[in-house]
Amino acid sequence: MIEWLRRARVSRPPAPTPAKPARVPVGDRMLPVELRRLRHARRMTLRLAPDGEAVRISLPPWVPDHEALAFARARSEWLAAQAARLPRPQPLQPGSQIAYRGAPVTVVWNPQAARRPQQVDSRIVMGGPEEGLGLRLARGLDAEARRTLAQDLADYCARAARPVPGLALSRARRRWGSCAANGTIRINWRLIMAPDAVRRSVVAHEVAHLVHFDHSPEFHACLAAIFEGDVAEANAWLKRHGPGLYQPFG
Repeated sequence: MIEWLRRARVSRPPAPTPAKPARVPVGDRMLPVELRRLRHARRMTLRLAPDGEAVRISLPPWVPDHEALAFARARSEWLAAQAARLPRPQPLQPGSQIAYRGAPVTVVWNPQAARRPQQVDSRIVMGGPEEGLGLRLARGLDAEARRTLAQDLADYCARAARPVPGLALSRARRRWGSCAANGTIRINWRLIMAPDAVRRSVVAHEVAHLVHFDHSPEFHACLAAIFEGDVAEANAWLKRHGPGLYQPFG
């Protein structure tokens, strides 16, 4: 019996290779299509990923894939117009400007300065070799985001009378924040580049999920009670300017 099982395992066919994502024409490129089926969706919605590298379609569960792809192909000109509006990637170099907590700052390279980024007025001064400047800046912003977001999280948990859960930084390009069923909160590190009120609105949103794990009226009432700013205004800022936070550093 043992020998037969061994032979059976050896002769098992290999697992099938995952199918490559479908692609649609957008301008002079072919972009992959990401389908997201939503239980409560009543129609299809189409958008570009924040970095312009994928087409995303949200759709009801019963819509077949081929209809979603036809929907995207029929709107290829609209997608191309949206892609043309995205900021063109510019490699980070001395003199480049980035956003930090909602304000523009200039990257200054000084070989004699510390390797770790240091904010000096409206400048971020960095030392070390010029090669790898962008990666060191990204790591510095990531570390600053972790410290700042941890403070935000502790603040809103105190307001909501909830213990402070685990915090993880996200690098997702689809969501700014999330709250897992076990209470762990994930926040996109690039929010350190957004205005303070915008960043804090995302943290407050996820903390409100610790109280109400839904988007019920009770959830929105809790969010309004703990967040000191205007939620709608913060959401509008992210919709308008959020894609610009994904500028390349490397």
